[in-house]
Amino acid sequence: MVARVLLPKSAKRGEVIEVRIAIQHPMETGFRFDAMGKAIPKNVINRLVARYNGAEVFRAELGSGIAANPYLQFYTVAEASGEVAFEWEDDNGNRGQEKAQITIVG
Repeated sequence: MVARVLLPKSAKRGEVIEVRIAIQHPMETGFRFDAMGKAIPKNVINRLVARYNGAEVFRAELGSGIAANPYLQFYTVAEASGEVAFEWEDDNGNRGQEKAQITIVG
């Protein structure tokens, strides 16, 4: 699974920053059928966690109501230079991860 993370490259200490992630995933609901009429098994990302320098700052539990290639956005406070790391898992047990860096200035 491929993901794209967007957050500021730098921020002032204490500044509220916007964090966005888009994950390429089909998010199959289990309600669709293939060309042969067989049900396509449910397979959605069911858990996403974001950690800022190791501390959890965001958690989402997703379900079949989320569209393919889910996009999530949240806000956190920039406290220190470091890493925002994302981890997620789908119904098939496939896991993904992505990271982005932020630098505190001033």
